[in-house]
Amino acid sequence: MAEIVHTQTKRLPEMITRSGYKFPYIDINYMTLGTLSEARDNAILITHALSGNAHVAGTHEETNKPGWWDHYVGPGKPIDTNRFFVICSNVLGGCNGSTGPTSIDPKTDKPYNMTFPPVTIQDMVKAQSLLIDSLGIDRLFAVIGGSMGGMQALSWAVDYPDRLHLCVPIAATMMHSAIQIAFNEAGRQAILTDPRWKHGDYSPDDRPEHGLAVARMIGHITYLSESIMEDRFGRRFQRPPQPEDVFPVFFAIESYLQHQGVSFVNRFDPNTYLYITKALDMYDLLDGRHADDILADVTCRFLIISFESDWLYPPKQSREMARVLRRAGKAVTYLNLDTEYGHDSFLIQNPPLEKVLDNFLDLEYKNIESIHNQAGIKSDS
Repeated sequence: MAEIVHTQTKRLPEMITRSGYKFPYIDINYMTLGTLSEARDNAILITHALSGNAHVAGTHEETNKPGWWDHYVGPGKPIDTNRFFVICSNVLGGCNGSTGPTSIDPKTDKPYNMTFPPVTIQDMVKAQSLLIDSLGIDRLFAVIGGSMGGMQALSWAVDYPDRLHLCVPIAATMMHSAIQIAFNEAGRQAILTDPRWKHGDYSPDDRPEHGLAVARMIGHITYLSESIMEDRFGRRFQRPPQPEDVFPVFFAIESYLQHQGVSFVNRFDPNTYLYITKALDMYDLLDGRHADDILADVTCRFLIISFESDWLYPPKQSREMARVLRRAGKAVTYLNLDTEYGHDSFLIQNPPLEKVLDNFLDLEYKNIESIHNQAGIKSDS
């Protein structure tokens, strides 16, 4: 039987963003699974991608749906909650319970909307560190994330080098290329030019849903590989022509993208999409500095994973990441998996990825367990 889970929201003390904005407090929505060991050394923080949330695994008590990484997290799974204490939180700037554009600004008692301050990936990580502090955890066994989650994992390694043992960025990059920024900007313009956007001051029941749906359609194209799109859809027609059709041909891929757009609108906020995609575009791990300077204090081990069919965050970006880290003297394992599912390879059930995570985490856990046994420290509660 699937584990029934729930999220909770914690109010944390004031936080100052990189831009200098001071939140009097922030709310972070999060989930935990498993049990924290007596030594408090088995905690894994899982960081989500653009459209993710805190519901990482298990069946949610309210929606009755599985978590977005349910194939990978749970008892006996690669990230084994019989062994690890798993934490996942909705990012600062999100729209699933954490402080973001849809939240109430305590200064005005109205939603922030576009008065919300710019947030960065580093701000998201800072908020996570405050959550980890509140849980009484000094050091994480690992930070693991795909896509935007991988960028958060990298920032943990740089900004909090003494607080994690492993950093696992999957299908990620140290900074966006021009084409990655271009796709995000096309999506933002779809929202900004929707008549219902109203400079961000739309009401909950009259949102720029068409613009957000188009933005999602643009993004979703980049998540799939060409081979998967051909295999699943090709040039197949979805249905016979209908009287209301503007054009007499309705392809299966058109129907699929429209479905993705509509379903996304039902669970995401347009202003939040603007803020998070801009945070992605502004991200630069090295922050314009020399790698040796920015990585000087980094002590964790890295497992970097890319996918051969990923053309949004192609393997060359992960290879460059590994090269930069190795040149700085860091311990790096890099694997490029030849899966056909494109960027979404880390989200779907993917046996090669499951095997890599299972083996690597098992080996590293046993290494720490051996050290603790020698020191007489108990690892499991």
